[in-house]
Amino acid sequence: MVVGIDIGSISANAVMMRDHEILGHVIMPSGYDHRETVRQAIHTLCLKCGAEEKQIDRIAGTGYGRRNIESADLIVTEITCHAVGARYFYPEAGTVIDIGGQDSKVIRLNGDGTVGDFVMNDKCSAGTGRFLEVMARSMEVDLQEFAQMGLRSKRPYTISQTCTVFAESEIVSGIAKGIPKEDLVAGLYRSIANRILGMLYGLDRTTKTVLTGGVAKNLGIAAYFRSQLPSLWIPPEPQIVGAIGAALLAEELR
Repeated sequence: MVVGIDIGSISANAVMMRDHEILGHVIMPSGYDHRETVRQAIHTLCLKCGAEEKQIDRIAGTGYGRRNIESADLIVTEITCHAVGARYFYPEAGTVIDIGGQDSKVIRLNGDGTVGDFVMNDKCSAGTGRFLEVMARSMEVDLQEFAQMGLRSKRPYTISQTCTVFAESEIVSGIAKGIPKEDLVAGLYRSIANRILGMLYGLDRTTKTVLTGGVAKNLGIAAYFRSQLPSLWIPPEPQIVGAIGAALLAEELR
């Protein structure tokens, strides 16, 4: 058995696999002490899968906090892991859009599934999980409700700013004008998606694309991406794609 662990800025995701089959996964907050988080993740994963830690043959780590995974036999970048994980679900995938807690990235895949090129936005939090948390808090809306609210919009409000600070200011201004929250949220979804779609830098939008990361679970954002990308796939649990990729690479160490 192998374990793939993806330590992000917001969540820690771990997957246990045997012979390319997913046995179980856990998602928990990354916390302050990544080393302790890793220990808890492995312990919880073993309990969930009915396994003992001594049965784990190899561990592969990836993500923002990958260097803190002391038990890892292999450390891999999240770019590579998301490429491998996306191809696990969709062998024909040509592009991966990953939206995480602190950054977003677009990855172009070669025909054999290796990474051909990528572009990352890690300079600004706009369009990330943190950004959505800030926006939901400024509107005094629960994150779960926030994820669905925009779907009820009839006239999405135009959010011209992509910077977190200025976008929040626009939201406050919109609320003062009496703009329905549903329209403000829908406007945010469009602003976020369009910013990331701009990172496709001329790639063919008909290419089969996989949307990964925790933000892919936001129904409103996912719906807008689907409207813009005809061949969009979203895995059953998009938040663990990086961890799956890490686990698959750990299996290759045999």
